[in-house]
Amino acid sequence: MDFGFKVVCIRLGLAFVLGSILGLERERKGRDAGLRTHILVCTGSALIMLVSIYIYELFKHEGSLDPARIASGVVTGIGFLGAGTIIRSRTGVMGLTTAASIWVSAAIGLAVGCGFISGAVVTTLIAFLTLFCLSFFEPRLQKDKSDT
Repeated sequence: MDFGFKVVCIRLGLAFVLGSILGLERERKGRDAGLRTHILVCTGSALIMLVSIYIYELFKHEGSLDPARIASGVVTGIGFLGAGTIIRSRTGVMGLTTAASIWVSAAIGLAVGCGFISGAVVTTLIAFLTLFCLSFFEPRLQKDKSDT
């Protein structure tokens, strides 16, 4: 695996761009976890994945190593971060979509970090379309509460 400066810069730069796409949408809607949060989560996840692969490459002949173990720690840690965005009130639960977007941002970062660029780009597109486009249709899809 090539871990030259160029590869690292491209992967972390791409994580920055893809995280920005989701973060801008959340920022536009005035969510607390917006642009900076999504950029940091996505870029940090990419770096963690790069470190995981790097450690594996350095020590693969020393014994059995599992580079996925570090990545699984990201998924667990992001769950705690996402939980902090969820607020329960008398009228319902708020922040679930932001928590999910943070989780997806971490997954995108992990994908970029390990070089699965096509998966990261397609997931970013799907997540952005979900966050941006579906918000226009949701009011029409919600059941009229006066029907109950």
